[in-house]
Amino acid sequence: MAIIFWKIACKILGIKIPGKEKWQSFFLGKSGIEIGGPSALFKSKGYLPLYPLVQSLDGVNFSNATVWEGKLSEGLHYKYEDKTGYQYIAEGSSLPVIGDAAYDFVLSCNNLEHIANPIGALLEWKRIIKKNGAVLLVLPNKFANFDHNRPYTSIAHLVDDFKNNRDENDLTHLEEVLKLHDLKRDPQAGDYQNFRERCADNYLNRCIHHHVFNQDLLQQLCSYCDMEVTLQFSNKTDHFILAVKK
Repeated sequence: MAIIFWKIACKILGIKIPGKEKWQSFFLGKSGIEIGGPSALFKSKGYLPLYPLVQSLDGVNFSNATVWEGKLSEGLHYKYEDKTGYQYIAEGSSLPVIGDAAYDFVLSCNNLEHIANPIGALLEWKRIIKKNGAVLLVLPNKFANFDHNRPYTSIAHLVDDFKNNRDENDLTHLEEVLKLHDLKRDPQAGDYQNFRERCADNYLNRCIHHHVFNQDLLQQLCSYCDMEVTLQFSNKTDHFILAVKK
């Protein structure tokens, strides 16, 4: 679905990212890891082509079977276009198997909203990149999807989740999601009863959007994690932000 969506969006909306070469410069010839990919957005014909530029790319997915990628297995199986990297099966927010400063960059596209503790995740991604390494976050613009009725999350809320060490069993946001999720924009969720059952089983499927982001929140998130925001951009469908490890 994601691949189809991005092909249609790019063609119909004619969307282009300004200063694309600046964004790409942080990844040219570098080695990195993608959390929750691969992503159509980064393909050679995608919105921000990065896959053709990188030296190598590994991937992390939370399970051997996901709603988005189907069946997966750990090992040299991470396929991004015509290239292959190492596929980790692990929580994206907890990567003890990966050493400090192991990579030049981290990619996360339409992924962080599915993680219960975004600050914990970003600090972990910061740990595994080198000094001056980059983290590229792409988060959905709520007005283009089923979150449009929900309020933006506050940085205080994210800090509270971090201090309380929320993990992926957390259903703190379930009531808000059930009340404000627009099922008309989410046909895959089925009717309300199916949606409710899916949400209650979120640990296995990870379909819930725990938080709703805008650029202000993303800047505050990066600042809290002591990362320098270098580039940022929003369009009708997504918010982009690139932060560098000091």
